[in-house]
Amino acid sequence: MAGAVDLSGLKQRAQAPSGGAAPTGAVEITEANFEAEVLVRSGQIPVVVVLWSPRSEVCVQLIDAFADLAAADKGTWSLATVNVDVVPRVAQMFGIEAVPTVVALAGGQPLASFQGPQPPEQLRRWIDSLLSATAGKLSGTGESEAEQADPAVAQAREHLEAGDFAAAAAAYQAILDADPNHAEAKGALRQITFLERATAQRPDAVAAAAAAPDDLDAAFAAADVEILNQDVTAAFDRLIALVRRTAGDERTAVRTRLIELFELFDPADPDVIAGRRNLANALY
Repeated sequence: MAGAVDLSGLKQRAQAPSGGAAPTGAVEITEANFEAEVLVRSGQIPVVVVLWSPRSEVCVQLIDAFADLAAADKGTWSLATVNVDVVPRVAQMFGIEAVPTVVALAGGQPLASFQGPQPPEQLRRWIDSLLSATAGKLSGTGESEAEQADPAVAQAREHLEAGDFAAAAAAYQAILDADPNHAEAKGALRQITFLERATAQRPDAVAAAAAAPDDLDAAFAAADVEILNQDVTAAFDRLIALVRRTAGDERTAVRTRLIELFELFDPADPDVIAGRRNLANALY
């Protein structure tokens, strides 16, 4: 999404790596790669999305079972996972009520779904039925966007996913030096700059800003922490309120920071649309 990176997942890797990743053999879905790895790829081959939580051993076992089937089927379908604890907004797109929930998509549309654990033989029949229903109806290429990418881009993504911000920034900067219009590199560098700054803020930044409501630096720090904690609306509202109370250079500084924060997200994100509208009202 416009070169955006899933902030919640990177926050966890930056602050407290805990081994909560999905089992191997699956593509981990974030807000950044949802379109490419689910919607676009399901136009090529069926995509099976497992919505799960690392707090549930049943979820992990189900993903392991699907991973074995995917390996045996050698790229005829794709296995993707959505950690509902890390990317709740993606989970909300599927309207799930419990984990694990499994949704199969083809051509960008859901075809079948189920909740709860299933024995391996039932999963095998379910996958076979899915493949039969989509046979000859999709383009049939199993290459993902990441696999088609330039090696330099793939390496930069690996650094970013690992939470190695310095290496990722250097890699993306090299890409941008070679191609000043590279959209992903521009977006990723914005994300990295934010994450390096936000993860260095004081944990009590929100409380500190409440004690000094007209302190710009305190407000900026609090907004960073709120976005890092997925409280996007609060961050935007905080700075928009500050726009209304400031003038001159101070107002320009707050407006500039707000626009930087908007650019961390997809322009179509409802929070961004509302934030830009509220900013315009505050300014004019």
